[in-house]
Amino acid sequence: MRYLPNVISVLRIAGSIGLLFCDVAGWLFWTLYALCGISDMVDGLLARNLQAESKTGAVLDSVSDIVFVACCAIRLLPVLEIPVWLWIGAGIIVTIKIINQVSALAVFKRFCFPHTSANKLTGFLLFLTVPTMFWSMIPISIVAAIATFAAVQEGHSIRTKQVF
Repeated sequence: MRYLPNVISVLRIAGSIGLLFCDVAGWLFWTLYALCGISDMVDGLLARNLQAESKTGAVLDSVSDIVFVACCAIRLLPVLEIPVWLWIGAGIIVTIKIINQVSALAVFKRFCFPHTSANKLTGFLLFLTVPTMFWSMIPISIVAAIATFAAVQEGHSIRTKQVF
C-alpha cells in the first residue's frame, strides 16, 4: 500500500500520454482527462493518509503534472482560439516558473517543485476550467491570475528555503 500513490502518479503519466492518441471531441479523451485530473487529487490524499509521503513521490507527482499539462496543451491548443493577452499571461507565468527553477538550482543544486496551497488550488481550478475554454475565456482568466500568484509564492518559498 505504501507505493500506491506513486503507482497512481505513474498511471497518470500513462493516461496523459494516452490523451495524445485520442480525438479531443471524443468521450475517451475527456474520460482520460477526468481520470488523470482525479488521480492528481487522489495520490496526494493517499500519500498523506497512508503516511507514504516521500521526496520521490513529490517529484513523481510534479513530473506527472507536467506531463499531463503538456499532453493536454499539445491536444487542446490547436483547437482552441486563445486571445493574445492570455498567451502573454501564460508566458509570464512560464517565465516566473523558469526563474523559480533557476533559483532552486542555485540554492539547492536541483529542481524544486513546492506543493504550496496556491499551486494545488491552481491545478484543481485549471483541471475544472480547461473544458470551459471552448465557450468562455473568463474562468481560465481567473485561474491565470491565481496561477501567477502561485508562481510568485512558489518562488518565495524556494528563495526563503521553505520548500520542505
